[in-house]
Amino acid sequence: MNVVETIVVFAVIPLAIYGFAGLLTLRRKSGGAPRHRPGQAWEYPAMWWSANPEGVGEGHAHAGAGNSVVAAGATTAAGGARGNW
Repeated sequence: MNVVETIVVFAVIPLAIYGFAGLLTLRRKSGGAPRHRPGQAWEYPAMWWSANPEGVGEGHAHAGAGNSVVAAGATTAAGGARGNW
């Protein structure tokens, strides 16, 4: 393998591949949906995403629901990280 072949294989071909990939990212996507621009009016209904659609609208289960007074020394935590080991 001479010097010219080495340069073509290890320099020109990889540069051509990277150049082609770069040109693909710069092309205009004419088939896409219109984009929202800052300052433009939002004319669509609000859409909220939830990982658990069945749980939307339900309140959290609290210890002693309806009773805001917690007895001294009572634990209200149901699990998770704690400060004491």
